[in-house]
Amino acid sequence: MPPGKPPAAGLLRSTALVGMMTMLSRVLGLARDVVLARFIGAEAGADAFFVAFKIPNFLRRLFAEGAFAQAFVPVLSEYREVGSQAAVRHLLDRVAGCLGVSLVALTLLAVVGAPVLAALFAPGFLHDAVRYPLTVEMIRITFPYLMLISMTGLAGAVLNSYDRFAIPAFTPVLLNVVLIAAAMLAAPYFDPPVLALAWGVLAAGFIQLLFQLPFLWRLGLLPAPKVDWRDEGVVRILRLMAPAIFGVSVSQINLLLDTVLASFLPTGSVSWLYYSDRLSELPLGVFAIAIATVILPRLSRQHAAEDPTQFSATLDWSIRMVLLIALPAALALMVLAEPILLTLFQYGKTSLLDIRMSSYSLQAYSIGLTAFMLIKVLAPGYYARQDTKTPVRIGIIAMLSNMVLNVICVAPLYFYFNLGHVGLALATSLAAFINAGLLWRGLYRGGVYQPGCNAAVGSWRLFMLQMLFANLLMVAVLWWLSAYLGSWVALGWWPRILNLALVCGAGLGVYLVALALAGVRLRHLRARF
Repeated sequence: MPPGKPPAAGLLRSTALVGMMTMLSRVLGLARDVVLARFIGAEAGADAFFVAFKIPNFLRRLFAEGAFAQAFVPVLSEYREVGSQAAVRHLLDRVAGCLGVSLVALTLLAVVGAPVLAALFAPGFLHDAVRYPLTVEMIRITFPYLMLISMTGLAGAVLNSYDRFAIPAFTPVLLNVVLIAAAMLAAPYFDPPVLALAWGVLAAGFIQLLFQLPFLWRLGLLPAPKVDWRDEGVVRILRLMAPAIFGVSVSQINLLLDTVLASFLPTGSVSWLYYSDRLSELPLGVFAIAIATVILPRLSRQHAAEDPTQFSATLDWSIRMVLLIALPAALALMVLAEPILLTLFQYGKTSLLDIRMSSYSLQAYSIGLTAFMLIKVLAPGYYARQDTKTPVRIGIIAMLSNMVLNVICVAPLYFYFNLGHVGLALATSLAAFINAGLLWRGLYRGGVYQPGCNAAVGSWRLFMLQMLFANLLMVAVLWWLSAYLGSWVALGWWPRILNLALVCGAGLGVYLVALALAGVRLRHLRARF
């Protein structure tokens, strides 16, 4: 380790911290949805707000959090590793200036062109005398959120690069808190009340950005924006961003295609996929993204320091961690798909048929959960080496494979079993394995990743045997307990919650004890690279 540089925080501790903060954000997000449903329901104003809020959120995922972070963090980490603090500040000043000017221009364009954006994203509103003008008005209020949250993303990327993971991970919580407060406290003072939410989004953008600035100042990295499009670091980031933006677009096209196909299937198919997808994304969002967030700056520094052994060891650790979480999560979702869906959603207008159909697609999504999570930790192996083109090529192959698999899987399940939506979920899962497999093969064949390179945690053969033993015991307990407790349909909400907590708690306990009996120790997971 170069002199004067602080030791890196433990990967396990950092991942757990980010995961806990993400879980808090997800829980508050669910509470936010409940509050919004209570206060604005599904009326015209709600439709207008969700469209207006969706536009800057969509662009944020497309340009800021995804493509920008993948391009910016490796370059910043290289400057930090091989350059001086002055060089890091020089880069930050110019990236902040160029990004800020671009966002101001885009925001002004969107505010002026709000009628066009409303027509583009919600063409069905064009002839609605209430929803269309309200959507236009709220776009003008909410769109500056893109500028604020993108600058927040820049600040968060810097903090992550310096192993200050807690602050960026906690920041999304503030959006949910502000929107809940806007709905419950401010809405009565607006006409229509839904406008309070639009202003809440804008206020949340300011609060999230201001929340992170003091922490940048403590690092001595509070940027003084300067516009210099010819700066070498800015040029490199732009070059890396171009394929990354295309890669993010590919995934969005894939999701759009699935939605289009689902719209041709029996009524309810889109909703069944939505419910099951929301559940399958929980372990993905909390754990896989937490691991990916932590390892990207670490891998970037190891690449800049020309340390391939540590680079490979970090990838090896992250893959093992994903398997420790993904395999039991996937198996538990498969076994408990119907009880979980019954507990969460089978109330009011949601029928038993809806739950059963959703459980089938949840089981299909669960097949690919391990692959979805592996993609999140394998892709940083490319981004950290400033290779954004290879993941895009692989993503295109996966997208085309998904299209072919849709035809193969949907048709027979639809015509013979009326389960076309399950075919869509299964095709998505199989395509994820193709994506993850190609990412792994590229790293392995390129000599970037060597399995078992970290002798301290044991061989992969032993690890897989330990995983097999622990997961088989867990599945047996889950299966027996869920059958022993009998039918969940006749139970009320509270007994269902208690039963589900009992089953999940027992399954987790058995899994952890089985891992310990098989020889897995906490010290194996505390590797520091």
